[in-house]
Amino acid sequence: MKRRDLLKYFSLGPLTGAAISAVPFKSAIAAPSNKPKRDMVKELGLRTFINAAGTYTFMTASLMPDEVMEAINSSSKEFIMYDEVQDKAGEKIAALCHAEAAMVTAGCWSALVLGTAGVLTGMDLEKVAQLPNVDSFEKNEVIVQKGHNHDYIHALTNTGIKPVVVETMDDLEKAINAKTALMYFLNESTPHGKILHKEWLEVAKKHNIPTIIDIAADIPPVENLWKYSEMGFDLICVSGGKAIRGPQSAGLLYGKKDLVAAARLSAPPRGGNIGRGMKVNKEEILGMYAALDRYVKQDHEKEWKEWEEKIAIIENAAKKVKGVTTEVTVPPIANHTPALKISWDTSVVKTTPKDLQARLREGNPSIEVMSFADNTINITVFMLKPGQEKIVATRINEELTKASA
Repeated sequence: MKRRDLLKYFSLGPLTGAAISAVPFKSAIAAPSNKPKRDMVKELGLRTFINAAGTYTFMTASLMPDEVMEAINSSSKEFIMYDEVQDKAGEKIAALCHAEAAMVTAGCWSALVLGTAGVLTGMDLEKVAQLPNVDSFEKNEVIVQKGHNHDYIHALTNTGIKPVVVETMDDLEKAINAKTALMYFLNESTPHGKILHKEWLEVAKKHNIPTIIDIAADIPPVENLWKYSEMGFDLICVSGGKAIRGPQSAGLLYGKKDLVAAARLSAPPRGGNIGRGMKVNKEEILGMYAALDRYVKQDHEKEWKEWEEKIAIIENAAKKVKGVTTEVTVPPIANHTPALKISWDTSVVKTTPKDLQARLREGNPSIEVMSFADNTINITVFMLKPGQEKIVATRINEELTKASA
């Protein structure tokens, strides 16, 4: 088949039903090599560090557990039809998230783009090919609250959809018209908007308008995975490489079956669409499912207690230095894990947050924390490997002691 014929074949939509199982072609697999494995980190001279900062994208987010790497490595040795991987993994992911359907995306941003695309096009392949040129579409507007209208709205506008900004319930009712395609809610910005989830959804249901919510970093708690679909949101978008600890380049889109099916028309393996470049390979899809399955089943209460114990070790070490004060906080929505704020009296501890951050970074081992202007550094522990909390505690104490000498 020619490339254009293949694209036409795949444009028919997500495949359903069972595919013929592939028989491994053993003779094509090379014999095991006795060569020592290459350490690419050392070979390229890359700096590694203890992550006491959090799941920031620029810090490469989280580390994948063994179960995830096993799924990635084992699936890398065979060919599988791409749509079948999405079909089968999507069914399992949807069940875990209490949703009708799901797909693995190239991160939460991709989930937002593809989810919006699905709302705009439905199963109309002509519309799929037109994105982001939506001027001729009957519906091409998305309503967003003023407090939610920043940064990630660009994911939605990649589809060509036009934002309509509102503040109050009265604004919302007035903004709805025949061109309204979607209502977007950025969960992290809940405190910055005047309309909460329940009221937002009530208006959307009254006018039969689909809703999409971004909960990228809003897990834990684990219940958030199904809270918002059960609440009534039609599409939910999640980052895969944060607390769930899947591949950093993966995310989840789940919700209504018809909308997820439509979203897949704008995603690989199909071409001639806006999502062709948002490719998630089969290994990442299966790795994301393995990560989610592991995360949902783990003991979250035990994990929380372990985080508190690690925080206490670092806090006690920091408080031994005169002039230092500490505060344990838990962010209300995004990155909802225990965090430690360490502050100091600059007349006693003569350093700045940036200087302390730099010394921790340049030390051995290198440690990353977040710094703030008000003589404060912030530490999280949920990305620490076992035992690293003691290393962080010792180094924090050493550097604060040096600065107060």
